[in-house]
Formats: sequence, C-alpha cells, structure tokens
Amino acid sequence: MASHIVGYPRMGPKRELKFALESFWDGKSSAEELEKVATDLRGSIWKQMSDAGIKYIPSNTFSYYDQVLDTTAMLGAVPPRYNWTGGEIGFSTYFSMARGNASVPAMEMTKWFDTNYHFIVPELGPDVKFSYASHKAVNEYKEAKALGVDTVPVLIGPVTYLLLSKPAKGVEKTFPLLSLLDKILPIYKEVVAELKAAGASWIQFDEPTLVLDLESHQLEAFTKAYTELESSLSGLNVLVETYFADLPEATFKTLTSLKGVCGFGFDLVRGTKTLDLIKSGFPSGKYLFAGVVDGRNIWANDLSASLTTLQSLEGIVGKDKLVVSTSCSLLHTAVDLANEPKLDKEIKSWLAFAAQKVLEVNALAKALSGKKDEAFFSANAEAQASRKSSPRVTNEAVQKAAAALKGSDHRRATNVSARLDAQQKKLNLPILPTTTIGSFLRPLNSGEISEEEYIKSIKEEISKVVKLQEELDIDVLVHGEPERNDMVEYFGEQLSGFAFTANGWVQSYGSRCVKPPIIYGDVSRPKPMTVFWSTAAQSMTKRPMKGMLTGPVTILNWSFVRNDQPRFETCYQIALAIKNEVEDLEKAGITVIQIDEAALREGLPLRKAEHAFYLDWAVHSFRITNCGVQDTTQIHTHMCYSNFNDIIHSIINMDADVITIENSRSDEKLLSVFREGVKYGAGIGPGVYDIHSPRIPSTEEIADRINKMLAVLETNILWVNPDCGLKTRKYTEVKPALENMVAAAKLLRTKLASAK
Repeated sequence: MASHIVGYPRMGPKRELKFALESFWDGKSSAEELEKVATDLRGSIWKQMSDAGIKYIPSNTFSYYDQVLDTTAMLGAVPPRYNWTGGEIGFSTYFSMARGNASVPAMEMTKWFDTNYHFIVPELGPDVKFSYASHKAVNEYKEAKALGVDTVPVLIGPVTYLLLSKPAKGVEKTFPLLSLLDKILPIYKEVVAELKAAGASWIQFDEPTLVLDLESHQLEAFTKAYTELESSLSGLNVLVETYFADLPEATFKTLTSLKGVCGFGFDLVRGTKTLDLIKSGFPSGKYLFAGVVDGRNIWANDLSASLTTLQSLEGIVGKDKLVVSTSCSLLHTAVDLANEPKLDKEIKSWLAFAAQKVLEVNALAKALSGKKDEAFFSANAEAQASRKSSPRVTNEAVQKAAAALKGSDHRRATNVSARLDAQQKKLNLPILPTTTIGSFLRPLNSGEISEEEYIKSIKEEISKVVKLQEELDIDVLVHGEPERNDMVEYFGEQLSGFAFTANGWVQSYGSRCVKPPIIYGDVSRPKPMTVFWSTAAQSMTKRPMKGMLTGPVTILNWSFVRNDQPRFETCYQIALAIKNEVEDLEKAGITVIQIDEAALREGLPLRKAEHAFYLDWAVHSFRITNCGVQDTTQIHTHMCYSNFNDIIHSIINMDADVITIENSRSDEKLLSVFREGVKYGAGIGPGVYDIHSPRIPSTEEIADRINKMLAVLETNILWVNPDCGLKTRKYTEVKPALENMVAAAKLLRTKLASAK
C-alpha cells in the first residue's frame, strides 16, 4: 500500500536553517557554509522518510526563503529594480527579492491561504521576459537520487503561481495575469524535460488555488495549462495536489477530467465534503492521494477513524490506486516530538509533530495492506480515549460563562466619535499623534538569575525604552515588552488550558519561526497577567502608556487549537479571559489599552460562503474584551499583513477607538478603500514605514506617505506609527527611523497649522 508526504518543514528540528541563514545574512558565514547546512537537512529528511517506508517522498519542498519565490526564480521573473542580468539566480538576487537591500525594497509578502506562513508575491506584467533561471528542482531531485532516494519533485503549478501574483508597479491593476500562461508554460516544459531526463517517474504540481471560489475563466486556465503540458508530461506520472479546503463541485469535475494527470491529492481533514464528491464519481484507473493525516495541527491522528475512511475509499478507487497522504505540507506543523523532553506525559501522548505524522501515514498504509501494527494502533486508541475523558480538558465554570455570552452583542455604550472627544479631553494629544506598535528589541536572557534580579533588569530595560521615546518626543508610549517571549505565548503561559513546547517551531516567513502554544482544554485567567509591568511603566512617565494585550482571535489563530469543539467556542473563552485583564488594567489607571488582532484576517475561511459566520464570531469576540470600559479609556487595536478592503465593514464593526495597520509593503492598497468612500470615524494609523526591512526611511519619504494618507483621511483621526512592532530591529535602525517619523509628523503639523 502506498504512502505519500505532501511536503516537509525546512527549518530543521532545532531551527538549523534559521541560524545558518541569519549568520550568512550578517556576513558571519559563507554561501558554502549555508549550502552545507541545507544539504545536510535535505539529506536527513529524505532518509527519515525513506527509513519510515514512505513510497512517494517529496523533493524541492525545501526552500531558503519561500517556495513561491523559488518559482519566481525558476521562471526568471525578477523585477527590474534588482538589476539581475540573467544567468542562474544566486543568493544575492534571491535574498534581495525576499528582504530588500540597501538601495531597493523587498517584494511584497502576504499570507499563504489561511495559514500563518507568508509567501513572496510575484510582480508580473506584459513585459516580463521569462527564462529558465533556477535549476533548483532538478538539482534537488538529483541530489536525493545520489543518496539512493527516488523522490517526487514538487512544483507550484502554473495556474496557482499566476493567481497568487500581482500586477507589478506601473502595470494596469486590471491586467489579466492568466494571460501570461502561454509565456510560462514553455519554462515548465523545460523543467519537466530535465526532470524526466534525470530519471523522475512522478511529478507533483501543487495547485491549492483549486479550493478557492474560482470564476469559469480561471477554471478553464487549469484545463488549458494541463492540456498544453500533456505531451511534455507523457511518460511521467503526474499528481495534482490540492489542500486547505474542499473543492467546489465544478472544480472537482474539471480537475478529475484532466487527461494527462494520473493522480489527485485532496485534503480530507479540512475538506470533509470532498469525500462525497469522490464517492459520487472518481475517474477509474486514477490514483487518489487521500490526505487523512492533518498537516496543520499537532494532534495525533485518530487512526481507527482514518482507517475506516480509507477503507471506504478503497472500495471506490481500488486497492492499488489509493495512496495514504497528509492533508497538506507538514510545513505548517512542528518538526519532531522527540525534542520535547519536558512536555507533560499525558498531553504528549495526544500529539504528533511532522516526524510522527510520517509514521502515522506509513502505519495507515501498512494497515490497509493487511500488515497492521497492532501495538501502534492500540497505543493510539488509548491516547484518543484518555484525551476524551481527561478532567484537565473540561472546566464547567468556563463552559457556563461562555454559553451565557450568546444573548448579548457586547457593544460599548456610546458611539466612537463621542468616545474620542471624551478621550481627547483626558489625553490632550496633538494632531497626527505619534506612537509605536508595542515591542522594542528584546535584551538577551543572561542565564539563570533570581526573580529579584530579573524584575530589576526588566524595569531597567523598560526605563531605557521610556526615556528613548521621551527623547524622541513620541506622544503615546509603550513599555517595549522586554518581559515577553512572544505575543501569544506570553499570555498562554498565564492562562489555563494551554501547553507549551521547547522546540515546536513553525516557519512564518524566511528565517522567522513562531512557536504556537497548544490549546488542549477550557481557557481561563487565574490572575492578572500584565498589570504589574504596565503600571510600573506608567509610573515612569507623565505621557500615556499603552497597556498591551493580544486579542482573542489572534491568540486562537496563532495557536494549535483543540479539535474537539468548534473554534468559536474556544475563542469566546479566551475573550472572557482578556476582558478580565482589560478591566484590571483600567482599574490600575491605564487609560490607553491596545488589544492586538494581528491575525483576524488570517482566520478568514477560504470560501466566501463561510466568511460571514467567521467574521461575526471573531469581531464579537473582540468586542467582548472591551465592552465594559469607560468612554475615556481609549481602546487601540493593531492588524498586520492584511487585505483589508474586503473586510473593512467588519473592522469598523470591531468598534475600536484607534486602529493601527500594517500596510507599508502592500503599497497603499489599504488607502484605496477609503478613496472609494467608506466612512471611517475612528482613529487610524496606517504604518508609515516597513519594519521588516533594515532600511531607514527619510523624513521626506515618511512625510510623503502621511500626505498620501491625508488625501483620503481626516486630519483629526490620523495617527503616525511604524507598521509593526520593532522587536526584530536593532536600536541603531530603530532610533533614526523613529526620529525621522516624529520629524515628519511635526513638519506636517506645522504645515497644517499655517494652512489654517
């Protein structure tokens, strides 16, 4: 019985690739040293899958930064600003596209579907000269083959690539990206021909855009592309892999009738309706790659339930045509449970990380072929049962409180303009008030120190950040969050129902990884979480000091969430815990409280039909947290990397007093929604410079951005701020950038005053 893995994490079990990349970027190690780390990682992953008995092992799912950027390199679609002159694309051009360099900004980064991974958005137009400029897919296939592992090379499919692209600067916004299909297919043909010559027998095209609501012309592009590739693909087994949701019925029919394709991969974890489509008609003689092992969570698979599903599929497609697979790439889960010696034993028995999921896939495939590992299955059944009955999972009081929320809308008593007036009387801020988003560079932990020394060192750090902001003349201050490890983990560690890993890292973008907490049970807040530090910080300054909280939806979307109750129920529980904290901060004299909902947008389901329900409970959860505060308490929220325009009404419905927005890489897209006449009466701070890049923007550049904003937003509601927290930036970068930001705000205040 055959087994398959869609893709595997690249960072390494102990984030080896992260450290190698950062060392290379800092000029501390050579390209050869970086390549060696990468080669070792790839080799160990292939060997691990091969040893586990996996038949279809992926190659080319490794990346130095991002798989979409790898495809851009393969197609030679380098934007002209990087001055690439042709030839094989090397690290210098590749990393300039990803991260920018001293003279030009990076390409835009955005969410990969509804995950917390980010990809680099291709910038295309009618004049792009495509050429085969990165032989990575072929090189990695050969590299695995030399190690004795015959792999399935994975390419991002041509249609998905184009659908995820955007028109480059200066290209009409309405430019039909799919019109470039005829220009990129010849390069795909070259790659395929080389793979075939190197001995590949299977090839996997990832086409996850097939799960979206597609228009008929987009769907036709798939038929066109694979019909066009058909002759080049002859002699190869072709798998088209989809993931993250169900396929709409029309899409399922289009996909399964593609002639040159012999295997279809479906996510059967998030795509429960796909099962019915398969049952109502799967083409005979084709392979079904059944994604029954969840690639996006850390829970152990319910093996007996999966086996039942697989057995019913076997009846439809035939024993020799069913392949057991993961629901998507394992990129979105943690790497290996073996590196968690401190994790609670009972909770650990409920989990499976990427390495364990490989074993689960293989165990299911063996069981289907009549070689069931009884010990493996019974240990799994035992763990499933213990999770269902564990008293650690259920808290009656929390269940009751969350159930009681159903009756109310949880809105503040007065409307936003009346609240802003009351707040201004109290805060007395200038026009175009300046602030930052929250975090400053974190000091390194200096080994084990006593609680007393720890508190002293954190207070010193806060005092340094407060002084710096006062010197810069920033209006609303932050304490810099030196006591926090991560904006979600910090709260999760103080809430019940959460568990934490030592090495459960997941790639977010480039070398940046996050370590999502695991929500295994009902959530509550035993005691105040941030009041001590916020009041300490407020006591150091006369200026308003923002209380800093992470919102319930972001805590939910950035955690591995329990899969035994609906997500919204867990979210309401978290909202109640944050509500307690907001009210305690207010009692302690904190007048500005920021509740970050950086990840509100990324929880948005992929299909439009499911948007309204999600947005309704997500926005409601946010309002629950602050519906009880006084009019004079100013509630801020912050959001990152978003395509706001389609959810602007939900954002207004959150009813925050001030919203700061990450938009500097999305190039003013955000402002277009206000140009189109959306009435927005609350305070708003679209980021005036990109903190993800080490570049320091000039005062003129920032003033220019603020002017663009003033063209569409009222003077009295505009705030001036960077677009995200500053914890990834050194003080030598932060200080001049903030100096220029404040100078730009003051310059414009003077201009506005004299214009009056």
